[in-house]
Amino acid sequence: MKNFFIRALTAGGIVAVLLGCTFYSQISFSILFLLVTILGLQEFYTLAEKSGSLPQKITGIIAGALLFIFNALVSNDALDTRFKTLMLPGTLFFALLFVFLIFIFELFRKKENPFGNIAFTVLGIIYVAIPFSLLNYIVIFDGTYSYQILFGVFFLIWSNDSGAYIVGSLTGKHKLFPRISPGKSWEGSVGGALICYGIVFIISGWYTSISFSNWMVIATILIVIGSLGDLVKSLFKRSVNVKDSGTLLPGHGGILDRFDSLIMSIPFIFTYLYIIKFTLH
Repeated sequence: MKNFFIRALTAGGIVAVLLGCTFYSQISFSILFLLVTILGLQEFYTLAEKSGSLPQKITGIIAGALLFIFNALVSNDALDTRFKTLMLPGTLFFALLFVFLIFIFELFRKKENPFGNIAFTVLGIIYVAIPFSLLNYIVIFDGTYSYQILFGVFFLIWSNDSGAYIVGSLTGKHKLFPRISPGKSWEGSVGGALICYGIVFIISGWYTSISFSNWMVIATILIVIGSLGDLVKSLFKRSVNVKDSGTLLPGHGGILDRFDSLIMSIPFIFTYLYIIKFTLH
């Protein structure tokens, strides 16, 4: 009962902070997810260390943080268009610059397994920093900052995860991917998907910046890719024999444990949204 109370209290705090910062302003949203990016990178590199590699933690975190900051600036609808036009190539330049600095810095570290050290450092940026950086463009899909689409994504992820957990706990018999995650079942996955699609009927009436059919596609991306993202994170943890990616969130593990579905889904949602945006225009 105590563990359940702690887990429920933490979940309520996570929801309140996410929704509150996203709703309040673009600045509060950017600050929150910059912090999430930094903490996520820290967790990822700590997991990588457990595998025997020694990634460049400080360099990787700085590179990931700068990548997020530059994209936040480029996407900020309050900034002058000319400034953002200048910032865009600068963003790409800095991202590439830090990637290649990682190779150079490894020369002076005198550590074993330089291939693995460099690879894990870059992988952290790809896996954590790039997806969170893309969120900056999802919240300005209509040209100005709006919380609507991201709120919808949050609600769909939570409904899919909660539905899968509840239905799987009650009826789960057929294992979905026992080699990676023995607790997940096909029954839970189907149950979570049905609940997620049901929520689409509600949020499509609340958040009308995109159509019902587009919400259904986003829900499908979250169900399929989000579930695979959960398995990928489980694969990482199982490979280094840990239960959670971190201990920051009592009862919930770490940042990567809470955002695994979102991390893997963001690039697909971003791509889909901007395909329909440019197709319609």
